[in-house]
Amino acid sequence: MATHHQPLRDDQLELTHPDPRLINEELKPLKSSQRRWGWFEIFNVWSNDIQSLAGYTLAASLFITAGINGWAVFAAIILSGFVVQVLVDLSGRPSVKYGFPYPVLSRASMGIHGAHFPAMLRAIVAIFWYGAQTYFASTAIALALNASLGSPGGGQFLGLDTISWVSYIIASGLQVLLFAGGIDRIGTFLNIAGPAVYVVMIALVVAIWVQIGSELPDAVANVFSQADVTGWTWISAFFGVMGTMIAYFAAVVINYGDFARNVRTDRAMRVGNFTGLPLSLALFTFLSVFITAGSYVLYQEGQGEPMTNPTDIVAAVDNTALTILAAITFLVATVGINVVANFIPPVYSLSNLSPRRFTFSRASWVIAGAGFIIGGLWVAVIDEIGLPTFVDTLGALLAPLYGIIIADYYNVRKQKLNLQDLYSSNPDGAYWFVRGWNRRAIVAFAISAVLSLALVWTPALADFNGFAWVLGALAGGVLHRLVMGRLVIPSSEADV
Repeated sequence: MATHHQPLRDDQLELTHPDPRLINEELKPLKSSQRRWGWFEIFNVWSNDIQSLAGYTLAASLFITAGINGWAVFAAIILSGFVVQVLVDLSGRPSVKYGFPYPVLSRASMGIHGAHFPAMLRAIVAIFWYGAQTYFASTAIALALNASLGSPGGGQFLGLDTISWVSYIIASGLQVLLFAGGIDRIGTFLNIAGPAVYVVMIALVVAIWVQIGSELPDAVANVFSQADVTGWTWISAFFGVMGTMIAYFAAVVINYGDFARNVRTDRAMRVGNFTGLPLSLALFTFLSVFITAGSYVLYQEGQGEPMTNPTDIVAAVDNTALTILAAITFLVATVGINVVANFIPPVYSLSNLSPRRFTFSRASWVIAGAGFIIGGLWVAVIDEIGLPTFVDTLGALLAPLYGIIIADYYNVRKQKLNLQDLYSSNPDGAYWFVRGWNRRAIVAFAISAVLSLALVWTPALADFNGFAWVLGALAGGVLHRLVMGRLVIPSSEADV
């Protein structure tokens, strides 16, 4: 008998008569011989998720707009890393144990066919992020092209000039080439991409510190803080920063099982989560706030809005060699997060929708095409609402699903699932509910989603918009437990 968290034996993972409409190579349980990941691979997943242009821009934006001491913002972001670590330890354990991806886990709470809903919602969020990250990756290419060609500019369309559009097309093409190589090429890329961006970030910090000197730590603390932000406003800003950073990771938090299923042991997953989240996030944020504050003091104080995109800061340094190096590393890092958070998850989601129709390759083309359109609209449309609001909105959509799935697995099912019924359309199966849909879970999601989205978009609740993910997830979990009532768990829901 396996423990609650360790992988089942290979013979326990054998599927006897799975419905072919519910299974393909991407969805079936991984056996021990197929799991090759240790803690370092999980560390790389999080390193790639953190080290991107969008991640830097979000951290810098929060540092600038929170209105509290810069070191307080730093502390809030680090605390969010510990919270996310706990969240993914919870969402990853079922997939470590059973070897299935997130869409299959969601069948237990939403129903065999109802699982299409959370899978597709996760895919839609991922595609939005895919387009956004592709745009940010293109700014790195534009940085190098402008440095080499003397910023030729050109006509504008949807807020992008000629160089920006050329860069965007190149970034999109490079990602398609990477995805075309399948999961093995992606895994190799992630192992290389993880630490690359730190080279440039450390170089930027050194260059800025040399010019500013010992005053830089004081600038980090005070350059964007506001004296009138005190009391409840200060507390709200602090926890709002935490909430927004948790929402930034929301997309990976909910489908973390897509990665955890590749890990050999639960301990390896937890060590990878700790080193890749609080520790890696601390270093990245430390460098981000020093660069943001230092570049403002050096180049912009009293002359306009602070720069939040590191490609703009690199350009201001006016060093061609650093510019080219930065462009390459920023591109690699941003493509890395696109792979981790925004490509692999919707592949599984589309496979769950139609296992026979959506192979890895076909799903890749759908994601790339939809993401290209969204990224092309970034400057003209999406950027107008602001990156923190964009992050909070997407997080608010996913939060109730996380609460529902976690409450169902740990509280309702007591960490025991019937693996055979997760791949069966038998009306007598444990997860059939009503025509394959758990309507009670859908109701719990709808009520919770209204709450979490209202926290983001209702002006009167502006002080609480950073709490949208946390409260949405909590509401989803509590409501799901209430609507499920005293569910009688079939005796077939066991580890053997």
